[in-house]
Order: sequence, then C-alpha cells, then structure tokens
Amino acid sequence: MNLTDQVTGALAKVIDPELRRPITELGMVGEVIETGETVSVQIKLTVTGCPAADTIRADVETALRAIPGDHNFDVRLDVMTPVERAVLKQSLLGGRAPRTNPFGADTLTRVFLIGSGKGGVGKSSLTANLAVALAQRGLRVGLVDADIFGFSIPGQLSITDKPTRIDEMILPPVAYGVKVISIGMFLEENKPVAWRGPMLHRAVEQFLVDVYWGDLDYLLIDLPPGTGDIAISLGQLLPTAKHVVVTTPQIAASDVAERSGAVGLQTGQSIFGVIENMAWLEQADGSRLELFGSGGGQTVADRLSALSGQTVPLLAQVPISVGLREGSDAGIPVVVANPQDLASVEILKIAEKFAEDQLGLSGRRLKLSL
Repeated sequence: MNLTDQVTGALAKVIDPELRRPITELGMVGEVIETGETVSVQIKLTVTGCPAADTIRADVETALRAIPGDHNFDVRLDVMTPVERAVLKQSLLGGRAPRTNPFGADTLTRVFLIGSGKGGVGKSSLTANLAVALAQRGLRVGLVDADIFGFSIPGQLSITDKPTRIDEMILPPVAYGVKVISIGMFLEENKPVAWRGPMLHRAVEQFLVDVYWGDLDYLLIDLPPGTGDIAISLGQLLPTAKHVVVTTPQIAASDVAERSGAVGLQTGQSIFGVIENMAWLEQADGSRLELFGSGGGQTVADRLSALSGQTVPLLAQVPISVGLREGSDAGIPVVVANPQDLASVEILKIAEKFAEDQLGLSGRRLKLSL
C-alpha cells in the first residue's frame, strides 16, 4: 500500500465534530504530496473560520502519527471551493430537495414534543437530560430548543459555539453526543426576543428545514410552556410526533398541564405519557417530604386518558434533586455527572421507555440502499 492510501485509510477514522461523518466521506481530504522528507496533507474545511478547525487538525495529526514509518507530516488547512461545497451539500441532503422538512409523515425518526402547561416545572432540564441519556445508549439524537422567549438549553449543555453555516445550511453544535439548535445561539448574550406569530413559525420551521440533522433516531423538542403559536406550528410540521407532558404534583399545576396535552390531541398527535417532576424531597432518614403535594401527575394522566380515549401512562415521578439543579446551572447533565442521583435514575428509566417505543412502519417509505 502506497503512502497516499495509508494516509486516506488513517484519516477515514477522523470524524468531523459537526457533521459526525468521516472527513474522507465529506471530501475534506485533498492532496497528499511527498516533498523530500516532508509529506504535505491538505485538509479542506467547509467554511472560512470553521469553529472545529483546531479539533480537526488535532485529530488529523493524531491519526497520521499512527501510520508506520518515520514520516514528517505537515497538515495544511484550506477551505473548500464553492463547487466542492455544493457537492458536499448534495451529499448531505441525500437526494432530498433543499429546504424540505425531513420529519414529515414518512420520517423514520421518533419525534417527541415535551411540553408543560406552565413555566417553572423543570421541563427544559428534563428534556436536556433525556436527550443526553438517549445519546448515551448509542442512539442518534437531535434536540430543538423551541422555547424562543425562554431558551435555556445551550446553557444547560454548556454550548457556547455558534452554529456553522454552509451557505443556507446550518450545522448544529454537538454536546454530549446530541445535536442541538436554539435561537439563543444566534443572539447577543441574553438579548430578549420580541416576535409575533409569523416570525415564531418561521423560526421553528427553519430549525427543521435549514439545519442539517442527518439520520436521527430521536428528535426531542423542548416546547415553550402553554398552548401558543409554537406548539400549534410544530404540531402541524411534525405529524408523527408524540407529546410528553411535564407537571408538578400540585393540583393547580396539573389543571394547567392538561391543556398542554390537549393541544397535541387537537393537532393530531398522540400523548406518550406524563412526567411528574419535583415529586418529593428525600430526607436524611429516607422519608419523603412532598413539598408540592401529591397526585398531580396521575391526575393529568387520567384526564388525558379520558380525553384521548387511550391509556396515557405516568412515565415517572422525578424527585427534587440538588444534583439536577446544579448540573443545569453548570451545564453538566446530572445523568452524566451522577447517574446514581435519584433524579438520574428516574430520567434514565424514562429514556428506556423512549427507546422501547416502536415507530409504526405501515405505509412508510423505507430508506434502503443496495
């Protein structure tokens, strides 16, 4: 095997951190030129100023050092030409027309809309941890922070990078194995958003059609609280989605949470289940202090079962957890920082139920290759 083939074989193990595919498949490996004792290796980044440039260079240099022999490699970073970039985009789209929704009626991705009737019930913290828990199982996971006015997912996952753009295509940052997009990635620090219905619809639609998600097993949507424009728009854009309703135990919260699930029924989605968060606080002696009362989660599940005509289960009761709160503030999900935490244990159980959910394939077009 000549040196060029050895270089290509070594670099096939280098994965682009944004596109999550080998750089050899993405057309990022250019010329390999031997000049005296130096071997020059050209790597073509997708765009100028690529935020992953340092990571790619380091991974390439590590891969090249594994090639047998005494070689002096010089890694040169260049940028793709417009023509090369156009070829890459066509390859990524896989024959799909640009600016089309990959999560329509024939999608093979399992989509979950995670909502709540009111704010402050811990919906976003649970969603972030559920996404990471699914990724820990080796599944391909995407997460949309659709809470335009109250976005918090980037902070909860320690994401500070801006999305890379390949012309009109947006590459979502990846954290803990999860592809993530949020309006917070496009704004000045903590700048408020003051948009009305049409702009909100356009924003969430862009999160679906302009972001390169690749082939996902799961797409989780962190909905804003309540039953407004965004919940209705996503219900229309994601016909196969299932709703998950988050509530707290108190009856006042459960009354409001019921409406969140009812919106999903109106837009044609089924309700996957109910999560009761902040269910209790475990005391030093092992007893439970029910700070917010009890029974709210089961009440919501029962009411939604009656509304839908199908059994809506109470998926879990997640206790109050200092670890969950600290992880959300620090940007380190509790399922990563402390899998033994009581909240982690319940969240991991919910992720298992997500993973066991089967997508009906009747009438769907399967993506097969020969």
